Amino acid sequence: MAVRPVTLGDVLVGPGHPPYVIAEMSGNHNGSLDRALAIVDTVAQSGAAAVKIQTYTADTLTIDVDAPAFRVADSHGLWGGRTLYGLYQQACTPWEWHEAIFARARERGILPFSSPFDPTAVALLEDLGAQVYKTASAEIVDLPLIREIGRTGKPILMSTGMATLGEIDAALTAARDGGAAEVILLACTAAYPASPSEARLRAIPTLEAAFGVPVGLSDHTRGIGVAVAAVALGAVAVEKHVTLDRADGGVDSAFSLEPDELAALVRESAAASLAVTPARFGPTADEQAVLRLRRSLYVVADVAAGDEVTTENVRSIRPAGGLPPDALATVLGRRFTRAATRGTAFTWDLV
Repeated sequence: MAVRPVTLGDVLVGPGHPPYVIAEMSGNHNGSLDRALAIVDTVAQSGAAAVKIQTYTADTLTIDVDAPAFRVADSHGLWGGRTLYGLYQQACTPWEWHEAIFARARERGILPFSSPFDPTAVALLEDLGAQVYKTASAEIVDLPLIREIGRTGKPILMSTGMATLGEIDAALTAARDGGAAEVILLACTAAYPASPSEARLRAIPTLEAAFGVPVGLSDHTRGIGVAVAAVALGAVAVEKHVTLDRADGGVDSAFSLEPDELAALVRESAAASLAVTPARFGPTADEQAVLRLRRSLYVVADVAAGDEVTTENVRSIRPAGGLPPDALATVLGRRFTRAATRGTAFTWDLV
């Protein structure tokens, strides 16, 4: 059965449609609303389709406890040893900023949406007229939250990082039980940053076949190579973290794209999508002009009627127009039927 596209805002996203590029702001606003709005402007200038934020507070996501279970592992390259509460306090997007961010995105012609992390966040986003929702990888097991998001009836992009096929199936069922009619799964490796060796991009066609929904990629690797490869393997949407300048720091800056890289992702993912067409052989429309440059047999020295055909007066050269090169063995030693000048295509009527 063909996978049906999903409508995000006013754009169809699915097989056969251009890849949908989503820029994730996350905590790269670095605590500044002006910077957050500048990121929105940058996303719009890049050609990306949407900007995404996250709707939570430290208190809606965790509690303020400094115990081993509430700290990031010391070995983590970016956030090692930090308490969850402190990390989320720094990274959250203040709720009072949401209206300005959504308004700026709409002014710039891109779709704003968010990942809510509890029912109060869903309520806030509904008040802002959110058209799309995203569920984060770690929340795929929070089925009550997914049902709550499903009750909005809006499309859901669902990150699948860490999830088993059984957990993905349960989350899809919860979304549909809530009322969500349209879901896009996002293959994901929930590591920050993620190694390309753990991207497991061949999960994209597997997820599409298993669940019958469009599948994209939420990518935390550095650079754009993995994301472009995902599009070649069928990803219909790509989400990447973005920042104005990695040198400015920030909780996610190490694996975020800068503006020129985001623009390159938009451009190259579109190229990858166009390049993956059904296999066919023979000249394409664009190859027709080059087809005439194929090698063929030509007269390469002036000859008179009765002269013998030799390798001195007939050769395989470019362009096309004469006999195939393999015909040379058949015509060598025969006689020319008429005179021919250098540069004449060698055809059967000459011998």
